[in-house]
Amino acid sequence: MTGSEGNHGEDVKEYYFYVDSTPTHSYMKFLYKYPQAAFPYNELVSENARRGKHEPEFELLDTGVFDEDRYFDVQVEYAKADVDDIAIRITIINRGTDAASLDVLPTLWFRNTWSWTGGEEAPEIRVVKNKAGQSRFLTTKAEFNSYGLSFEGSPDLLFTENETNYERLYGSPNRSFTKDGINDVVVSGRMQAVNPENRGSKAAARYKVDLQGGQSAVLRLRLTKGDGLTDAFKGFDAIFQARVSEADDYYAAIIPAELNDDERNVMRQSLAGLLWSKQFYHYVIKEWLEGDPKQPPPPSARNTGRNSRWGHLYNADVLSMPDKWEYPWFAAWDLAFHCIALSIVDADFAKSQLSLMLREWYMHPNGQLPAYEWAFGDVNPPVHAWAVWRVYRIEERRRGSGDLKFLESAFHKLLLNFTWWVNQKDADGLNVFEGGFLGLDNIGVFDRSSPLPVAGLIEQSDGTSWMAMYTLNMLTIASELARYNPAYEDVASKFWEHFLYIAHAMTHICADGKGLWDSEDGFFYDVLYSKSGDWERMKVRSLVGLTPLFAVDTLESADLDRMPDFTRRLNWFVKNRPDLTSNVARMHGGQNDRLLLSIIDEERLRAILRLMLDENEFLSPYGVRALSRSHLESPYIKYVGGTEYRVDYEPAESTSGLFGGNSNWRGPIWFPMNYLIIESLQKYHFFYGDSFKVECPTGSGTLMTLAQVSVELSNRLSAIFLKNEAGRRPVYGSIEKFQRDPHWKDLLLFFEYFHGDHGSGVGASHQTGWTGLVAKLLQQSGGQKPVSSTHK
Repeated sequence: MTGSEGNHGEDVKEYYFYVDSTPTHSYMKFLYKYPQAAFPYNELVSENARRGKHEPEFELLDTGVFDEDRYFDVQVEYAKADVDDIAIRITIINRGTDAASLDVLPTLWFRNTWSWTGGEEAPEIRVVKNKAGQSRFLTTKAEFNSYGLSFEGSPDLLFTENETNYERLYGSPNRSFTKDGINDVVVSGRMQAVNPENRGSKAAARYKVDLQGGQSAVLRLRLTKGDGLTDAFKGFDAIFQARVSEADDYYAAIIPAELNDDERNVMRQSLAGLLWSKQFYHYVIKEWLEGDPKQPPPPSARNTGRNSRWGHLYNADVLSMPDKWEYPWFAAWDLAFHCIALSIVDADFAKSQLSLMLREWYMHPNGQLPAYEWAFGDVNPPVHAWAVWRVYRIEERRRGSGDLKFLESAFHKLLLNFTWWVNQKDADGLNVFEGGFLGLDNIGVFDRSSPLPVAGLIEQSDGTSWMAMYTLNMLTIASELARYNPAYEDVASKFWEHFLYIAHAMTHICADGKGLWDSEDGFFYDVLYSKSGDWERMKVRSLVGLTPLFAVDTLESADLDRMPDFTRRLNWFVKNRPDLTSNVARMHGGQNDRLLLSIIDEERLRAILRLMLDENEFLSPYGVRALSRSHLESPYIKYVGGTEYRVDYEPAESTSGLFGGNSNWRGPIWFPMNYLIIESLQKYHFFYGDSFKVECPTGSGTLMTLAQVSVELSNRLSAIFLKNEAGRRPVYGSIEKFQRDPHWKDLLLFFEYFHGDHGSGVGASHQTGWTGLVAKLLQQSGGQKPVSSTHK
């Protein structure tokens, strides 16, 4: 449903599950829940239109269409016999008690490119038989290998063209059979809608499946290159047995042995969702702006509208999508988090994804990374360098050595992007950054990507913190490259100095009592400065104030020993510029004489953690909320020109219209930010060690090291998907079908975000994407281990 049809924004209302996949796609399994009654689309639209923003979303299960199990399970599996030889098995199960019928339509088609420019020969699919008498679709197209799709039995064969239905859409005559011709035969019985000559660019084998209650049927197909397969189904079942066995062996080696069956299931399905959500993505801005020669010209407004300044962008690659059905476009900062989990199973693919975003046909000539399709010029948090470093390190631990070529290549391109940030997002050249959107959608008082309702600017706690983090990420990469090439010591020094300037700027604008840090609350806030010189600290307790935690890293004394030029420069600054280095927390004195680089000192760290770990503020049973729960009773309200601007704690869908109906950072739990918090705590622990303890939860009397706190947060996040003591998964809340039904309860949906109080899934239900980080949390924890702690 589109954003205007639903009461909480656009999302998919169907139930489908990515059950399994290997990284090579040698075996894949997918499950679709198909109602036996007519799909209640009109009811979904009308009821959600009737409901207000404060009412729960009306979902497919709420319509009753699955009552008494009147549905089919349609399971589709793929197993590779070879690179260009794929066995396909479709299993249909009638879950109800009454007999029911289903049309199953394995379909083969060519993507229509011949209607765009002219001169291209239209392809054709026809039917042939092999020596065993088995039917198959055979493809023919100029400069394209022929493929055959073999199928068992004697289904009805339906042929049409993959062409637009001009009569239905525009009221003009059709030039040929149309792409929806097969639909018209099945739904309306219009046999004249398909080609009786059994040829076309789109074809389906129509199986009419009649099943008694509880009965199942299996359809077998095989896609192969060429026409040389004598018997398509000889050894067919053995192919599946081998691939399933290999998949099980593979994941037995990848998933920690300490995990229980439920944890293994969650980790495997989360990785399957990421692997299934690869998609060939073809978007050429120049062609989009100019239009296709054989099509009507695009409106002239396109030349100055959305993405018009990205004429260089040429996407024609397999990319990791948030979900290739629900969200079939790439988003650069989403993808960075995808790559962390993907690197568990396919580091090469993860590296290729990060490298693509930095290539000249993706990155803007000015150095900006493309954000996402609806506005490539939007500004997302600069997490790419962090992801490059993390993927490098994950692969290094797995394989024993890191990919230095990848690291060095990415570093040089990241230099361009870093320069873009410095030149474009530091308005006054004071090392304080105003990033606009920054990926946190409607978390603030105002839409930070639009002009403010007052004359002035917002000094952003998160904008500056993201850049401090970016600087440290670049310093870390440069220091690694300096192991092999001393020339990188100079570059490391450059980022060390830049970090000092950003840390000084952030501390300086806090020092006069008018800045980001509020000493009374012990928290960072955005500050609104007006042209007249007035200022106001906007006391919204949100992730904006937690983002400074991300700007942290450590250097080993051994690192300094092997980088004499860098160390000499560092010591010069310590001696001669105490005005800068005094702003960096605890230069020395950590475990093993480590050096800590952080814009938060020990006192402020304790103050921030006191709020973050307070269950009446940020800490939920299932992770860290995006907004403090204190705003439930005390919303932040500001009046400008008689207009009210407010931020309320909203733990599920947002009632605010900013950035769309289901775009909400005002209370829910988001995996990417929680993951960065966990990593930051681990880095602080690396410096402070076991002597540094805080109450967790605040006020409980239970003291934990920062390492233990990081494990506690990881366990809370993982618990969203895992069965609790009552055998229920918090992700599904009160939905009994998912909690109790044996055919639903072990199937996982990886939602976009999660209810801030009880962990139920909210937003896009299939956006495995960055929520797939749960796989990394489970892998690194080795399972749900109790946290050892002490009491006051």
